[in-house]
Amino acid sequence: MLPPVKLAIIGGGPSAFYVASRLLSLLPLKDPMSPPLRVHMYDRLWAPHGLVRYGVAPDHPEVKNCTNKFDATATDPRFRFFGNVNVGSTPIHSILHALHLPLTSVLNNYSHLLFATGCTTSTQHPAIPPSICCIPALSLVHWYTQHPSRPPPPALDKISHVTLIGQGNVSLDIARILLTSPSVLRQYDVPEHVLKVLSRSTVKHVSIVGRRGPLQAAFTTKELREMINLPEASMIPIEPTLLEPPSGVTLTRQQRRTLELLQKGSKNLPGSTPKSWSLHFYRSPASLTPPSSASASDMANLTLAHTRLDPTNSRAVLTGETSTLPTSLVVTSLGFHADPETTFFDPTLRHLRSSAGRITSSEGLALKNIYASGWAANGAKGVLASTMIDAYAVASTILSDIVPSSEAATTTAPPPPETGIAPGKLLNPHPDLDALPSEIVHGIKDGIVTQYDDWKAIDAEEVCRGKALGKERERMGWDEAVSFITLSRARP
Repeated sequence: MLPPVKLAIIGGGPSAFYVASRLLSLLPLKDPMSPPLRVHMYDRLWAPHGLVRYGVAPDHPEVKNCTNKFDATATDPRFRFFGNVNVGSTPIHSILHALHLPLTSVLNNYSHLLFATGCTTSTQHPAIPPSICCIPALSLVHWYTQHPSRPPPPALDKISHVTLIGQGNVSLDIARILLTSPSVLRQYDVPEHVLKVLSRSTVKHVSIVGRRGPLQAAFTTKELREMINLPEASMIPIEPTLLEPPSGVTLTRQQRRTLELLQKGSKNLPGSTPKSWSLHFYRSPASLTPPSSASASDMANLTLAHTRLDPTNSRAVLTGETSTLPTSLVVTSLGFHADPETTFFDPTLRHLRSSAGRITSSEGLALKNIYASGWAANGAKGVLASTMIDAYAVASTILSDIVPSSEAATTTAPPPPETGIAPGKLLNPHPDLDALPSEIVHGIKDGIVTQYDDWKAIDAEEVCRGKALGKERERMGWDEAVSFITLSRARP
């Protein structure tokens, strides 16, 4: 008989659910060869699914279909979800209502531990720190997805020009939201209070700045095509010489399609629409001078250093030239990194120390039964499909430790690194399978820890409210969710 396994997963996003789903399916409940198993998932957010709920653009509802699989995972009686719980050494300041659960409580109650905490911190540009006229993209994304951190709404009724620094999909998501009529966005998962702000917006132009050229831009052709086809906005034509492929360079399929789309331009002629947008290649922020007055017509001045590509390594290097771009608001979208407060954070990697799905010590030795997956392990890169592939590999690694002879483990798990044992006890080798940390027991009793049944009730209510408004759903914030959960639990 195999010893009982009690796995704690910290994080409730796609990677966490994919690992849980895979592990539960590889160790079927009614299989006599499966060990007694419990999978408990903790998330600092009160609602599950991470970036699927709080990161995916609202006009991309098809991306959220993966939640059907996550819902199926949650029906396994061996699985439990605990939301609004921040696991760590210190309380989280951005979400004050989250219950603080010390990591030691987790270590004392579980035999195995997976970090799927993602990359939750914005990468800042050293030349343009956050200010009244410079904010991170995450602030806008969290605003229009009603994230529990509750960032303030942008003053879109007082600005006319927005500049996005970075040319990835997040930048294009934000540009698309700003340039799309609220009457179109209304059908999607956009909260009513967000629609009200967007309806008062005076933004007329969005500039999207990148330090390299069109062949190095990180956005996908799908996102670019959506920008080009915006019904109420047009693209400022790009200098044709910038769209000529270098001689002797073999383009990828995506690069060819990107150049074709940019050469063709938007479906609306420049100047024919009330709003417009532009791509600025080979430009890097050098400084930002705030406006001299509070007048809406007085703009900040963004100094852009001109760049070129170093042919030996394709890095952007400065040419010595600069130009100035007047703008009302700068939004930096330069990627994300793991929270430095997270245990096992590596400041050089800017994500958790790990190898082949296993958390490693500062000496590079794997820590027994402690794992990492997704962005927490690999950095903020990849899409849902690559996240799933990585999660399945990590599940196989966990399985290889639980059932070393398992065919699934031996055929799919990566070779383990050299394993070291940290001094002292880390995890509990003989936990009570159904016991919960005392903090969670009290949190559930006090109504501040959410469970998956709570979420499903809220999910159904949000969809019902949205249907009445002719939209996908109408979201709840934390205060309303707490009241709803209390009433829902009180019903017979």
